Amino acid sequence: MQETYHTNHTDEDEIDLKALFSTIWQNKFIIAIFALIITVSALIYALKTPNVYTSSSVLILKESEGPNIGGGAAAMAALAGINIGGSGSGIDVASLFQNLLGNYFFHKDMIEKYNIDTMLSLENVEKNYVFAANKSEVYHFFKSVDDDEKEHNEIIFDTYQKLKNILSTSTDKESGAITLSAKFEDRFVAKELIEIYLKEMSDYIKKLDLKEIDEQVHYYEKELAAAQNLDLKSNINELLSALVKKKVLSQAGEFYMVKQLTKPQVAYIKDKAGPKRGLMIIVSFITSIILGIFFIFFKEFIRNDNENKSELSF
Repeated sequence: MQETYHTNHTDEDEIDLKALFSTIWQNKFIIAIFALIITVSALIYALKTPNVYTSSSVLILKESEGPNIGGGAAAMAALAGINIGGSGSGIDVASLFQNLLGNYFFHKDMIEKYNIDTMLSLENVEKNYVFAANKSEVYHFFKSVDDDEKEHNEIIFDTYQKLKNILSTSTDKESGAITLSAKFEDRFVAKELIEIYLKEMSDYIKKLDLKEIDEQVHYYEKELAAAQNLDLKSNINELLSALVKKKVLSQAGEFYMVKQLTKPQVAYIKDKAGPKRGLMIIVSFITSIILGIFFIFFKEFIRNDNENKSELSF
């Protein structure tokens, strides 16, 4: 009795599978047409999407070689929380760069200073677009025109959103090297953005650090004028001298705290970072087949459900 039950259950499963394959085979043309439409749409999208290129600059931290100070002055500096190391000593440059790239107001200043909204505008960059096989006919055929006028603040915010997707930083844990990258359809603009942001972020951090040094120098100059103890005056003088030396050292070099190991370059026209057109089409084809089969089964389910309701109504 138990063997008969297992045999019947297996037969039912085989019949169900045969019914499923039979349903798929009967509707193969519908599935094929559905797959063809989706795949052709993906092909058109792939052809009208321009290549994306990456430009980057690799940075390494400058060696921290600050001025030496005596024990008394060193103790005063430690108590006051002053770091007399080399420029930027103890500062996490990679984190500062990353925070600045996520800050709306920093981007706003850059956008307005360099007219980056115009730089990233379609009218400016599309002349440098590169397409599959260097053909742009599909793009121009399906190109849409947006005549909507936007307010200044909206343009700034839209540009900020674009820049967040274009610019990025990464850090090599072993060497500590920092890579500032720009990924964009216009390979010339990608290089230009790296140059702009590297300079401006370096200047921004230097400005903050120098401002702090000037405030410390101004404070200790007042303390020196008021001091009566000769040892205290000597220590303050030594501390002031170290702060001035640190300020001078911070001015050396093209960039603050970092040295440029590799400069940004305009990417070679064949060295694209995307899109992966072949993968897009393959994934679209496979997905369309799955969706087509799902649609057929769903249609059959609805049809059978309606038939069952009709039988029950009689």
